[in-house]
This record gives sequence, C-alpha cells and structure tokens, in this order.
Amino acid sequence: MAWRSSTGTNKILAAFLFVLVFAQYEEGGGVCKADGRVWPVGDSAGWTFGVMGWPNFKPFMAGDVLLFHYKPGMHNVVQVGSVQYALCQLSGNVTMWSSGNDRVTLASGMSFFISCMPGDCERGMKIAVTAR
Repeated sequence: MAWRSSTGTNKILAAFLFVLVFAQYEEGGGVCKADGRVWPVGDSAGWTFGVMGWPNFKPFMAGDVLLFHYKPGMHNVVQVGSVQYALCQLSGNVTMWSSGNDRVTLASGMSFFISCMPGDCERGMKIAVTAR
C-alpha cells in the first residue's frame, strides 16, 4: 500500500516549515538574512554632540549598517581603537569618512567611532558599538 499525504498532514508540514524559516530569520542566521539593518546614528538628531548613549540597548548584528548624518566640513567619522576612543586621540592607521552621509558596515565585536574635528570627541561626539 502506498503512503498518501492528507490535506491535514500538508498543512502541519507547511506550518512547521514556516515556523522553522521564521525562527532562522529572527536569529539572523542562514540564508534568510540578506542585508543588515540600517541604524541612523543619533536617530533624528544625527551624528552630533552627546550621542555617546545612543547605542545603549540596541541589538546590533554583524552586517548592520551605521548611517552617520552630519554637516560635512564641521564633523567627520573616524573608526578608532579602544584606547584612541577613550583618549579622544588619533594615532596609527585609521579609517575616516567625511561625506556627511556615511555608511559603515559593522563587523562582529566592538567598534569605536569618534569625530576628530577639534573639540568634537571631548564634547561627546563618539560612540562604542557591540555587534554580535
């Protein structure tokens, strides 16, 4: 006797597959996660003074994109190490953006960003972000 699939069995199988795919998507794994989430740094205020607390409690993932909005020529974005971040100083090789509409893709782990225009970092124009 050949096995026959019933409509009820098909519905259960379809529901199971939906739950499995949705769970994989929510975890950001597998092929379901095509692109990272775009995070406007500082929300509507943009990349500005006092933005240090903006990353708190945000679920950043590797592949997410930080979008830095600011007035070009007045500020910039520099990716630095933890010591440079703490001291608001530049040394060694750094990556800098200055368009005023910069997109930075996060890698897994800690990332540190400052503005190196005079006085910016000291006035709180810096963020530390952890992406899992």
